[in-house]
Amino acid sequence: MKYRALTQGLAAILSAQLLVVTPALSQPMGIPSMGPASGAELSPNLERTLGDAIMEQGRRDPQYVTEPIINQYLTELGQKLAKHSSVPLHYEVQVFGMRDRTINAFALPGGYIGINTGLMVAAESEAELASVVAHEIAHVAQRHVARGMTQSSESSHIMLASLVGALLAGLAGSADLAMGVATFGQAAAVDRQLGFSRQAEQEADRIGYHMLQGAGFDPNGMAQMFKRLMHSSRLNESPNAYATTHPLSAQRLADVENRIMSTPAQTYTQSTDFWFVQAAAAVLQAQGGSALLSVQQRLQEAVSSQSGASKAAAYYGLAYAAKQRNDKAAAQQYLQQARQVGVESAALDSLQIDVYWAQGQTEKAWQLAKQAWAKWPNNQAIALDYVEALQKQGLLEQAIPFLEQRIQQWPQAPRFHQLLAQALDKRQQPVEAREAMAQYYILVGALSSAVDQLQQARSLSTDFYQQSKLDVQIRDLRERLERDRLLLERFKG
Repeated sequence: MKYRALTQGLAAILSAQLLVVTPALSQPMGIPSMGPASGAELSPNLERTLGDAIMEQGRRDPQYVTEPIINQYLTELGQKLAKHSSVPLHYEVQVFGMRDRTINAFALPGGYIGINTGLMVAAESEAELASVVAHEIAHVAQRHVARGMTQSSESSHIMLASLVGALLAGLAGSADLAMGVATFGQAAAVDRQLGFSRQAEQEADRIGYHMLQGAGFDPNGMAQMFKRLMHSSRLNESPNAYATTHPLSAQRLADVENRIMSTPAQTYTQSTDFWFVQAAAAVLQAQGGSALLSVQQRLQEAVSSQSGASKAAAYYGLAYAAKQRNDKAAAQQYLQQARQVGVESAALDSLQIDVYWAQGQTEKAWQLAKQAWAKWPNNQAIALDYVEALQKQGLLEQAIPFLEQRIQQWPQAPRFHQLLAQALDKRQQPVEAREAMAQYYILVGALSSAVDQLQQARSLSTDFYQQSKLDVQIRDLRERLERDRLLLERFKG
């Protein structure tokens, strides 16, 4: 499954470079050689360095999904599946969303997996979505992406060298927003050229199937997703990059169906979160105009035809769309209708808090934020809502320890480090604020910016021991930057 979500502007930026690209390349049977940076030498460490550098730029892309309800769901879905991989993973899988209506998913070096909103919306069950994520994790575990990027093709070498040149600029802190977007799109274009052999695809299906089953998802979801994508591709019902760049053969479908027949029958459950994530993805994908009106129409139809969690999620989607249009009254009405369905969801509480703030109902927003955090202590969106409520209530002294606790709870979630930095700065703790901001930049891969923050902290500190600690951190980061630079330089030529 290859990412095709290049905006018109990005496509123009890349068009000159894409002219040298040949049609989709096949996955070689062995590990090809390309001199000093051959696939045989593409260690997991180097692959992760490539992935981190690409994602540092990718997070600047306007199409990168920042909605916490979607982010946490995709992250936890990927982690749940990866635990059941029969092939050891060299690094933690990280799944993120891209705002693009194309039915697609893609893998980048280092365990990063992107899921288009179009795929989230097209899936008719959580198991269908999970089957695609599991398949991509299988490609990551088998290191197909890493090997494909270093195959002995002149065109792939040219594109990879060009990509690395942009990544090196980003590593040095000299990349601007336009370069960041172009770099991420260029990395996606490299990924799009990788074609895996029939054997590699069937092996990814097999490993993905066992992940799906082991994680408690209905393996029928994989067969249903195959059938749906094959059907939509034949009828051209929707842009379907998966079926065009990643052909679905009858043999692959037959293999999955045979595995299902030999699997003992059992009861599977489905998270209600899936329906709310799907509704949010549909609204985010539309952005506005006639596309948003079309989404609202589909959600209205779902309200009439669905029941339970899917019906409540449809109301939630309508409320989310109304909030996007700044129609606070309509958003409130749809939220009330969602509540009447009788399905509880952190997504509903989070959106209701936002609507209360927008309506100026400060006390209601504050009370619901407290209640929601007590009810949903493992939900990042609610945690962020509670932090906002504490700040708006002027309770900075409570917000700081709360953020520190959330960082311990979710150490890899950058947003909490950023909010802690802002809170510490407001409390006149400039050194600690810059240390927290440095951690934020480290987590998003902007190491040069992290060094800048630590240097500022060093210049502001008057404590010898604190200065010594900062000196060690600065030295370690500079050494890491130099190692990453040297690793990337291997691909520049």
